[in-house]
Amino acid sequence: MFNIASYTMVKKNILLVFTGGTIGSTTTAGTIDTSDTASFKLLQLFQQRYPGHQQIAFKTIQPLNVLSENLAPAVWTELIAAIENEQPGQYDGIIITHGTDTLSFTAAALSFYFHALGLPMLLVSSDFPLDDGRANGLDNFICAVEFIRQSPQSGVFVPYRNQGQAMQVHQGARLAASLQLSGDFFSVQNKSFMQYDGAMFSVLNPLKIRQHTNYGLTAKFAGRVLLLRPYPGLDYRAVNLDHVDAVLHDLYHSGTACVSSEWGKQHSLLEFAKRCQQQDISVYLAPALESPNAYQSTRALVEQGGKMLWNLSIEAAYVKLLLAYGNFTKEEDMVAFMEADIAGEHVECDS
Repeated sequence: MFNIASYTMVKKNILLVFTGGTIGSTTTAGTIDTSDTASFKLLQLFQQRYPGHQQIAFKTIQPLNVLSENLAPAVWTELIAAIENEQPGQYDGIIITHGTDTLSFTAAALSFYFHALGLPMLLVSSDFPLDDGRANGLDNFICAVEFIRQSPQSGVFVPYRNQGQAMQVHQGARLAASLQLSGDFFSVQNKSFMQYDGAMFSVLNPLKIRQHTNYGLTAKFAGRVLLLRPYPGLDYRAVNLDHVDAVLHDLYHSGTACVSSEWGKQHSLLEFAKRCQQQDISVYLAPALESPNAYQSTRALVEQGGKMLWNLSIEAAYVKLLLAYGNFTKEEDMVAFMEADIAGEHVECDS
């Protein structure tokens, strides 16, 4: 447990990176869009709300200004370059403002790339523009500042307060996408790292102790990994495999997908996997918890050559594959990278 009252107000230097998103937007005539002034509105509100703001020195940069639904992996490369250009080691922490739509993907990307960074990096979003009284963006931002000020842990994290709930701090590599028709965020298995009550951080699920290996990654995210999601009636004949090196196939919550040809071979992932093998395209499967017991459909997919990415969220699995195919050429290096727990992304499974 970390108590705000137990720390003296030592001046902190924070790199603040604006990227747009709802937290960097305003509403005009019923349309929400990024604004050149909204980002600095956040700082103005922070100074009004935070009593010790004089002890926080921000260096601000804005390498891009986009709504996050328009994001492509090339944005991560640009964002990483902008952060590295600022020599992040000279700061006590880094805060990145970001939209909510692709927040979980960017959180995973930065978690993996900056896995050896020895300081806290936090992504801050808002469910509504800051000029909306319902917005949680300022609260999320203040939590990020306090996290850095109290310095409980290095790594990539996402502070976020769901409406009507307590503030949670999520590990970046374990953040799941927002719930449908909602602006709420949760960690996978609903196990967030910390809770923050406005004065104290309480550890809910301790970070795993892991071997810190610096993989020396480049910010190269492969562009030939195809992500597919299952649904009843998915017709694999419509899937074009041109310009594809690997397929990541999402699974239902029980780690399954359709393997039956009873309603037509075009609906069977097994048949699609055979087609991929004929074109020398690897098929990866996630998310699924590793267990001694598995559904027949899951075992059939593994027997067909599907490569299970155990105990990873779909967002973490996708981004990690992009880095694997962007950084390694030997299969054994890719396998070792995907199996390693780099940023705490592997969730615990019951025996």
